[in-house]
Amino acid sequence: MQIWMNIVLVIQLVSALAMIGLVLVQHGKGADMGASFGSGSAGSLFGASGSANFLSRSTAVLASVFFVCTLALAYMGNTRALAPAEAQGSSVLERAAPAASAPDAPAQIPGAIAPPAPVPAPPAAAGSAAIPAN
Repeated sequence: MQIWMNIVLVIQLVSALAMIGLVLVQHGKGADMGASFGSGSAGSLFGASGSANFLSRSTAVLASVFFVCTLALAYMGNTRALAPAEAQGSSVLERAAPAASAPDAPAQIPGAIAPPAPVPAPPAAAGSAAIPAN
């Protein structure tokens, strides 16, 4: 499975780089005006308007290959991550969350000064009137 993921990843990277190159080579919409005044596009390899058509179709094909490779990588990554869950017989949502361990003492920051111990309340004076509890 790892070999197929690597192959699809290489195809995706090559198609992405080729698509970037094709987009940079294409002429913008403003270049059509200059081509109509005899810029020499009629003597090109693809003819008068074949270059734009070939480049746009090639870009569309490479975009489709890139999209299919992206979906394939997402599918393979998802099935590989779910394989241990199927062995347990439950999905991610049905599994119990791991129990958090409650520490006995609060966490100490290394190098911090410990807080002072609480001061006990003074005992009540013998001569003071206490409020009787009924």
